[in-house]
Amino acid sequence: MKLMRFFHEGHLRTGIVRKAEVLPLESDLLTIIQSGTLPEIPDCEPISLASVTPHLPYDVPPKIWCIGLNYKSHAEDINAVQPEEPASFMKPASCMIRPGGDIVLPPPEVSNDVDAEGELGVIIGRQCRFLSREDAPSAIFGYTTTLDLTALDVLAKNPRYLTRAKSIDTFFTFGPVIVTADEVGDPSALEVITEHNGGICSRDFVSHMRHSPYELVRFHSQYMTLYPGDLISTGCPKGARIKAGDRVACRIDGVGRLEARVTA
Repeated sequence: MKLMRFFHEGHLRTGIVRKAEVLPLESDLLTIIQSGTLPEIPDCEPISLASVTPHLPYDVPPKIWCIGLNYKSHAEDINAVQPEEPASFMKPASCMIRPGGDIVLPPPEVSNDVDAEGELGVIIGRQCRFLSREDAPSAIFGYTTTLDLTALDVLAKNPRYLTRAKSIDTFFTFGPVIVTADEVGDPSALEVITEHNGGICSRDFVSHMRHSPYELVRFHSQYMTLYPGDLISTGCPKGARIKAGDRVACRIDGVGRLEARVTA
């Protein structure tokens, strides 16, 4: 099942995506995830996808985890060494924009070297702690596309500045669609693509990650309780250096496409 939240005729709605249409639901998307039960297909008039404005699936994920250097190609791109354990860090909800919204580059005295990274996002579906490798897949509600941005020059000053380099306003978005785990099956077969101004900046398969989505869920559950709606953005093959006027997107066939404009 594919779920999304959207604006239509002045109202914020949640719905089930079916080809070029969306079937509106009464419940919101985070409540659906928290319930642990997928909604019934509603008997209602569908809405054309062309007539809606995509919105974040929900405004404030309980936690936003991101994973650095999970692909060898990304580590090589920024002259870094892949760590043995997941290089995880958290991002605040204040840095999010809606799908299709504007990435606003900071003033050059704050950062003058920003990249945008298309990634596979994992949505946690149940409260859990100390998962085994075998149990990790059952804790996943679904998957989505994300765009994670980095002020590379801030990070280059000192690796301890990572959270600051990643948390500038408009430096994260996810959605617009969440695809349930049963529809995706094995995520290792997915290909993650970062598009830049209509061309392909980078692409790689999830199977080439140093730490798989299942392992990332298991690993983080050892340190803290995971809650429905928690989001793990699993890493990028290589980021696109961006400037005002650019367009960037994350595309994962079988999951969705997430686009943003770049302004200053």
